[in-house]
Amino acid sequence: MAGETVSKAASQAASQAGTAAQPAVAQDRPGGPARPVRDGYRDRRRLGWRARAVAAVASALLVFLAFPPDRLSLLVSGQATTAGLWPLAPVGVAGLTLAVRGARARAGAWLGLAFGLPFFLTTLFGIIKIGPDGWIILSLFQALYMVPLGAGLAMVTRLRGWPLWSAALWVAEELVRGRAPLGGFPWARLAFSQTSSPFTSFAALGGAPLVTFVTALTGGLLAYATVTAGARRRRWRPAGVAGAAALLIGAAGLAIPTPGGGRSVTVAVVQGNVPRLGLDFLGQRKAVLNNHARATHELATRIRAGQAARPDLVIWPENSSDLDPYTDPDARQTIEAAVRDVGVPVLVGAVIDAPDGAHVENRGIVWDPRSGPGEYYTKRHPVPFGEYLPMRGLLTKLITRFQRVPNDYLPGKRPGLLRLGPVSVGDVICFEVAYDGIVRDVSGARLLVVQTNNATYGHTSLPWQQVAMSRLRAVEHDRSVLVAATSGITAVIGPDGTVIDRSGEFAPYVRVARVPARTSRTLADHLGAAPEWLLALVGVAAVGIAVRRARAARRPGGRGGEEP
Repeated sequence: MAGETVSKAASQAASQAGTAAQPAVAQDRPGGPARPVRDGYRDRRRLGWRARAVAAVASALLVFLAFPPDRLSLLVSGQATTAGLWPLAPVGVAGLTLAVRGARARAGAWLGLAFGLPFFLTTLFGIIKIGPDGWIILSLFQALYMVPLGAGLAMVTRLRGWPLWSAALWVAEELVRGRAPLGGFPWARLAFSQTSSPFTSFAALGGAPLVTFVTALTGGLLAYATVTAGARRRRWRPAGVAGAAALLIGAAGLAIPTPGGGRSVTVAVVQGNVPRLGLDFLGQRKAVLNNHARATHELATRIRAGQAARPDLVIWPENSSDLDPYTDPDARQTIEAAVRDVGVPVLVGAVIDAPDGAHVENRGIVWDPRSGPGEYYTKRHPVPFGEYLPMRGLLTKLITRFQRVPNDYLPGKRPGLLRLGPVSVGDVICFEVAYDGIVRDVSGARLLVVQTNNATYGHTSLPWQQVAMSRLRAVEHDRSVLVAATSGITAVIGPDGTVIDRSGEFAPYVRVARVPARTSRTLADHLGAAPEWLLALVGVAAVGIAVRRARAARRPGGRGGEEP
């Protein structure tokens, strides 16, 4: 009897010990498979879908507010700036990371779309000026790139060191989005929200991709700190380390030295403005040319009166002459008179009839006061659906508004390296400033020039975003950047990204300034696209490892994923 009692007691003790040794389990859903709850790790799939979706949408709006103009300054003082609320970008990245962490890859994909739609609809809202359908279609298409990003983030956040792998995935997403299809659309990259932040200087080391990486890495570290600090067994030490690491990234950016020195040149940028009257198409084109010629004549008068320094060169914007000066005698005479009056070479933006008679070209032409038109750069990346129509025969039947693009623009074949007076300039036209490779190809010039026509998108955030991109390019290549726009925003930017001066919108503007014309090369110039490809491959490799481990965990006897 006593032996039987002892045996039962031993059996119960063993049973209790066995039960205690087993990890607690949590149900994914009623009747679903059980999943271990590790020490300090809760099953994040228990976080409701609605809460995750709300977090993704809120994160998207935070990242949107990081882009210029500064909505807070605009609300408080009515004055916009070329920098947005940049700290909100890493906070938004952290929010999306927390939303997808612990979710399945498929759920992460949907959450990526939930992030992408509000982000692109707000950031690209200026596209509505060409039609609500164009704005919605472009935003939806761009949002699709966030689908694999969301799925990838859900996978790599199961690995140790996930802030690194998640940051690399942001670079991979931007690499693909900036290249495919039709040459890609790299607008609204994380880097372009950081043109006046502690992360800006990283552009000189690894270009815009490295700025995206450190921005996303900071967001990932903030998410990691939140996860570890909120664990059941509070782990304040790793949370503190992650928070300190995020701060150190910013401090490291501030510590990157800014080059100095170099000879200086005197430059002038001209914004002639566009007519806002009900003129016919030909009348509009003549008025735009006349406005830029008139502003240049006024500059020449001020120079002769000693009210302005004589520049070494003058920059006119894209489309300052939509009349072909090679074939239109009046247009040629108007340009020549203005150039001779100011007495220095002028870079003229003009639309040229192509030799085949069926196409046109978007050119920046060096116009000398003595010899006339000389070297030129033809825009290498015409805007799809704006400057040329893929599948023209089909699309013009489906969408009659596309008939407003009567001729396709032919792309140029060579970089815009031009000699303009005493210095070489690297010319890029309009939205080409968003493309790393196009700007890098001309970074060996003494000055960078962005000729643009933002009249269609006036009074939206798009001109401000374009100036922000130009500021990042200045730091990336250690070059002064001259932005000349028909209607705004025209700007003179120093090699450190400082805006020396800028115009408003829809008003004539002429600025004469003395800027550095440097010859030094940054590390980003030497490395080229290598950092972007390397970081993207790291992100993709991390996804591959996460997928392999997930498959292994589903096999009998397989082990679960990693703890944070």
